[in-house]
Amino acid sequence: MTTPAHDGAAAPRTWPLVIGAVGVVFGDIGTSPLYTLKEAFGPHYGIDAVPANVLGVLSLILWSLVLVVTLKYVAILMRADNRGEGGILALTALVQRSLPVAAPLAYTVGILGVFGTALFFGDGIITPAISVLSAVEGLEVAAPELKRFVLPITLVVLVALFSMQKHGTERVGRIFGPITCLWFFVLAVLGIVEIAQHPAVLAALNPVWAVRFFAEHGVVAWLALGAIVLAVTGGEALYADMGHFGRFPIRAAWLGLVMPSLVLNYFGQGAFILSHPGRVQNPFYELVPGWALFPMILLATLATVIASQALISGTFSVVRQAIQLGYLPRMQIVHTSAHSEGQIYLPWVNRAMLLAVIAVVLYFGSSSKLAIAYGVSVTGTMFISTLLLLILAKVRWRLPGWQVWPLALMFLAIEAAFFSANAIKFVEGAWFPLALGVLAFALMRSWRRGRELVQAQVKKDSLRIETFVNSLVAHPPLRVPGTAVFLTPSNQFMPPAMLHNLKHNKVLHERNVLLSVEILGVPRADEAERVVYLDLGHGFARLTLRFGYLEDPNVPRALKQWRIPGPAFEMMETTYFASRETLVAEPGEGMALWRDKLFLFMSRNATPATEFFHIPGNRLVELGTQVAI
Repeated sequence: MTTPAHDGAAAPRTWPLVIGAVGVVFGDIGTSPLYTLKEAFGPHYGIDAVPANVLGVLSLILWSLVLVVTLKYVAILMRADNRGEGGILALTALVQRSLPVAAPLAYTVGILGVFGTALFFGDGIITPAISVLSAVEGLEVAAPELKRFVLPITLVVLVALFSMQKHGTERVGRIFGPITCLWFFVLAVLGIVEIAQHPAVLAALNPVWAVRFFAEHGVVAWLALGAIVLAVTGGEALYADMGHFGRFPIRAAWLGLVMPSLVLNYFGQGAFILSHPGRVQNPFYELVPGWALFPMILLATLATVIASQALISGTFSVVRQAIQLGYLPRMQIVHTSAHSEGQIYLPWVNRAMLLAVIAVVLYFGSSSKLAIAYGVSVTGTMFISTLLLLILAKVRWRLPGWQVWPLALMFLAIEAAFFSANAIKFVEGAWFPLALGVLAFALMRSWRRGRELVQAQVKKDSLRIETFVNSLVAHPPLRVPGTAVFLTPSNQFMPPAMLHNLKHNKVLHERNVLLSVEILGVPRADEAERVVYLDLGHGFARLTLRFGYLEDPNVPRALKQWRIPGPAFEMMETTYFASRETLVAEPGEGMALWRDKLFLFMSRNATPATEFFHIPGNRLVELGTQVAI
């Protein structure tokens, strides 16, 4: 967490952080004007572009931004930080930590958090596709004969975007902020020019128009929420990126630049539709003068690339958090910056996302068809975050019911309406993000449960280490010089690697350290909680190294640099021992057989723990063991 972010306007680095937040945090929500009103008045919903309907839709968009984004996320949810970090996984860990140990509700909270994270992954596939497609579709307005090039250009842009991930985003990130600031400035100017010509559109500031729209259209108005919600997609990013920029920069950017620019542009599009009710195919680009169309398409494409880049980087961060918290198998994580720990690249995730995004673009073919599928995952995550916030307000903040329930019920009602309006389009495309979410949820829950079963089986067949140490007095084995570090999930029991080493080699080292690595439910561990050490006597010690879920668990570096009781670790005299587990699925044991096989597949393709913890290969001895689940 960047400390100056919390010092408000007095901090010397606050305003650069504000610019940076504009470039990273608001890319998704900032490109929503490209398609929101276009979809609301598209043929799918059958809403006529008459003045009452235009004002009603605009009023719904405005008050959705006010209530969902500004009130819920900016004003309230950003207070629920997990040691400065935000996002649904950070919120889940915070709520679980606030509940009594082994409370039944803690399990439910975990399930909610995992499913919300799974839905976020679905959003991560659709957002790049719909954003870049909607920008490039401006070519159809500028030159209709170029329509056949929209899909190929979109695919080229997306392939280039994902290909650059391996180089990191530190350098590119420096220009993200200024470009996105220019984007919001242009949004505001385009809106102001049109509003000045048709100021009657400002009547939509009155929420009465939203109420009248619902009263007159009923079910049609409810279905139209499936398009209105496009205006608030990206709201979750404000909370998720809090750890990178802090509350004040994000709030200042939203209230001072982003929200005013968005509202002005939406109202400008509404003003254009009021004066040209027959031209609703692409009201965003209709605001642009003819001479500026191609430069605007280029700027919009840059803005959508930046929005997609921010979401891809965010997906990398969430996957890393899920790995550290034990919800996904270990995989290769490449640090692309020597200065920023958050700059990471996950090759496997990047390739999977690229293939999925290309498939989405080819399957749906246009931003209008994609908009039908969009929204389910976003609103599902929103709804879950509200439930978690409600639990947090009661168990941690201990707020009285009269302060909690009115706002909670309002948020839940709004988000339930948004979610249901999108879910009703299941057959037309909403199935896709839900299917992605269910698949991600199955992967995460199967991995978590599978690791629990493996550890339980290993413990069942193991001897407590104290019992073994005491037995050495009666039957001391041969000792050899040096230090042996035995990597084990639980240093309460004798590691299988130690048992096999003693059985086959008939020796023990002079110093034996049973090392466990624990990932805490906080972003970064405090200095006082990093090390737990216990000398068991007879040359044995129990050591636990604790890392936060945003930290790189580099074991050799920790052994060398952290304050650990006992003799210092001489790297050239230290040998690491680890067990390489061969897993076997047995019908009728543990999970359902299909989940067992899914877990085995993930285990076979996971990065070995020794590589994940940066254990040097020339100091490592691995011994095999078979575990049945």
